[in-house]
Amino acid sequence: MNKLELQKTAVEVRKGIVEGVHAAKAGHPGGSLSAADIFTYLYFEEMNIDPKNPKDPDRDRFVLSKGHTAPGLYSALAHRGYFPVEDLLTLRHTGSYLQGHPDMKHIPGVDMSSGSLGQGVSAACGMALAGKLNKKDYRVYALCGDGEIQEGQIWEAAMFAGFRKLDNLCVIVDNNNLQIDGAIDEVCSPYPIDKKFEAFNFHVININGNDFDEIKAAFDEAKATKGMPTAIIAHTLKGKGVSFMENAVGWHGKAPNDEEFAIAMEDLRKAGEALCQK
Repeated sequence: MNKLELQKTAVEVRKGIVEGVHAAKAGHPGGSLSAADIFTYLYFEEMNIDPKNPKDPDRDRFVLSKGHTAPGLYSALAHRGYFPVEDLLTLRHTGSYLQGHPDMKHIPGVDMSSGSLGQGVSAACGMALAGKLNKKDYRVYALCGDGEIQEGQIWEAAMFAGFRKLDNLCVIVDNNNLQIDGAIDEVCSPYPIDKKFEAFNFHVININGNDFDEIKAAFDEAKATKGMPTAIIAHTLKGKGVSFMENAVGWHGKAPNDEEFAIAMEDLRKAGEALCQK
């Protein structure tokens, strides 16, 4: 996909996020929207995957460590063809396979069940090490929240990854600077994030995580980096794409009402139309 196609796809992914959370009357839109461009690039450009063969042993793997942003992952998976887009409206409903957190046993394309914060990088390390031991060429990607990296297990896993030189592992931190209780540097600051990963023998790249040119350059650099894992610190805007959700901590974990939903979808419709003019 070229940049314009990726931008248009990201708008559709954001629509799916808003539609799913609104239909569920619950969920986490803020961090799903901030990471929507990352989800889009991974699933439509970066990863070696096939929706028709989601269990291909040679596929690239993705672990959503910040599992509460499942609406973003689900929307990307649906638009990529893993399951029907209309199923996004069943999010969190009784009997739906689209649970509040990713479930690898029931959702096509989900490589790891997640939701308990802090555990995803450990799982990704296991997948990456298995790839090395089995002499496989697949890559493993893990997306963390910047509030989530206050968890100690993240840094235990980082120590392991750096020591084992897991250059098939790429950790992405969605650094939107907001967690459920407020700004991350006011709750329990993890800054400087880049220096911490460097201390654990990671190659570190800082980018604007809502800019596809920078996203592409970072993932290309990560693939070219040998002998050490890569951490991409993606500086993003929480709630990106929906005017009243942007950089607003209150939208970390609540659903829009009908009136707010209409405004959000109009914002995204206009964004899509503007891209079609290019």
